[in-house]
Amino acid sequence: MLEDENIVRFFDCMSQRKDGQLEHLLSDSAEFYFPKTRPLLGKDRILTFFKFLWRQYPELTFEIQRVILQEQTAAVHWTNRGTNRKGEPYENEGVTLLEIKDNKIVYISDFFKDTGLF
Repeated sequence: MLEDENIVRFFDCMSQRKDGQLEHLLSDSAEFYFPKTRPLLGKDRILTFFKFLWRQYPELTFEIQRVILQEQTAAVHWTNRGTNRKGEPYENEGVTLLEIKDNKIVYISDFFKDTGLF
């Protein structure tokens, strides 16, 4: 069974831009499915994407609303808020599916309400 601590750590890394710690959470062959993008395959491509996202949104923090666990998969309902690089306020709500094997994230898929991020 997944530990809530792994899930919280992932969203903390996202909110605090801890790419070094995020790197340790991801499997080398992790897959990330983000709306309006092609699948991001591999840890390096995923980390590059997050660095791009953080440049577009210099302030963006996540708050976990609820977590549903099933074996090695979690559905995490979250809200976020912050500002984009123009200083405009931004907030959103969504669900991220996470699959973890051997304490590494192997699968991420995001579903959220505002797909006009970019």
